[in-house]
Parts: sequence; structure tokens; C-alpha cells
Amino acid sequence: MAALVSGLVGASPAPVLSTEAYDPWPGLVQDIFSNRPINDGSDVIAIEMPYRAEDAAIVPVTLRTKLAPTDSRRVVAITLVIDQNPAPMAARFELGPDAHVSEISTRVRVNNYTDVHAVAELSDGKLYATKTFVKASGGCSAPAAKNADEAQNQLGRMKYRQFSRSDQAPADGAREAQIMIRHPNNSGLQMDQLTQLYIPAFFVNELRLWQDDSPVLAMEGGISISEDPNLRFTYVSNGAKRFRAEAKDTAGHVFRSEWKVDTSGS
Repeated sequence: MAALVSGLVGASPAPVLSTEAYDPWPGLVQDIFSNRPINDGSDVIAIEMPYRAEDAAIVPVTLRTKLAPTDSRRVVAITLVIDQNPAPMAARFELGPDAHVSEISTRVRVNNYTDVHAVAELSDGKLYATKTFVKASGGCSAPAAKNADEAQNQLGRMKYRQFSRSDQAPADGAREAQIMIRHPNNSGLQMDQLTQLYIPAFFVNELRLWQDDSPVLAMEGGISISEDPNLRFTYVSNGAKRFRAEAKDTAGHVFRSEWKVDTSGS
């Protein structure tokens, strides 16, 4: 017994394993942004998401520009990065030069507890980032809400909605609109409950919006965008009489729709 105690006292302490969580962000800066310098974006871009998601497969996210009206720069593009997702770049939004898009909302899948970054590229060529933290898991592998036949029958159907903005006078041209697309947006990580095989990735990877022929917003999407993608956004009307949308998916389908714009007020 004495020998055992002596041995324990003289033994080297066991190595302590680091409990510090792996941070993928530095690598993502290299992979997505080619290691370009990224500045503090707290005065440039805001991101809003629930701290704890009710449903990891449809987590709401809102991106809002914060440049002062007197700032001569403009936001050219916004990249949404969900750091711990299997494909971290959820979407890249290009803002029309004359549309003055100031807010974009959509829904995303979140696969693990993670930081989520919004990176704004300004007209001066510089990048600015802000981030938030979301507690959610399993969003990328969650089963689809619709069955395959229903999803196929409604594939590519689009709906356009225009909202009144009580905080803006109709004369300033500000509008709020929403585009919804019927599409399963399969992530490639979901399993068919009958065959127990993974459903191949199949998602909307491009969406472009115009008022008449003037670009409003373009999105390059990935597997993190939720089933039945939708974008709600605020922009400034140029007096156009029609709104157009074109979407493409990874199977090569092209979907187009056009709507008459209500010009009676914002």
C-alpha cells in the first residue's frame, strides 16, 4: 500500500487537454475573403438573429446597413457566414447601385452552436464585419417539411408581396417587399426516411430582382438557406411599374416571374 501511495505521489501529472473551442473564422477569412483585411463593422452593418433558435431549420436573420446618409460610400455586397455550418457561406447579396437597399431578411439553417458573421463590402473596396452568436443544432440535416411529390409539383412557384411602411412618407419612394420561392432547397445532409439514403443537394443558388430593368438585389445562395427560400427587403422605388425575379437552381432550372407594382403609396 505504501509503495502504491509513493508511486502516485511521484507520478507525473496527466496532461490537461485544452477545452478551448475551435474557431473556424480565421480560416474562413482566408477561404471566403482571400485573407483581405476585415475591419470592425459595428457602424456599418448590423445582424439580428435569435440567441436560441426555436427551429434550427428556419432561423430568421435580418441584415441592416448603418451608413449615415451623409456617408459618400455605399454598401456594394453583404456576405452571410454561419461559421460552424458544413458550408459556412450561407449567402452573398449584391445590392443594386440605385436601389438603396437598407435591410434584408431571410431564414437559414444552423447546424451547431455558432458565431454568425455579416461582412459588408463598401464602394471603397474595404470589408467590415459584425457578428452574433446563435444556439441551434441539426438544422442542415432536419427532414424537409414537405414530401418530395408536393415539393416537385410546386417547384419554382414565386410570390411577390409589397408592404406599407408607416414610418416613411410615400414621397420618399421607400418600399418594403418580399419574394418567396417554392423549392425544397435540399442540403445534401437530409436522409430519406424510407430508403435511409441521403437526399442529394438541390437548392436555389442564384436569385436576381429588378424594378423594370434596374437591379435591386441579387443573391448567391447555398445549402444553409431554408426550404422555400424567401427574401424580405427594403429598397427605394425608381417609379417602376413592374417588378421582376429570376431564380436558378443547382439542377439548371430557371424560374422567372413578373408582377405589377402598386404605385399608390409605399
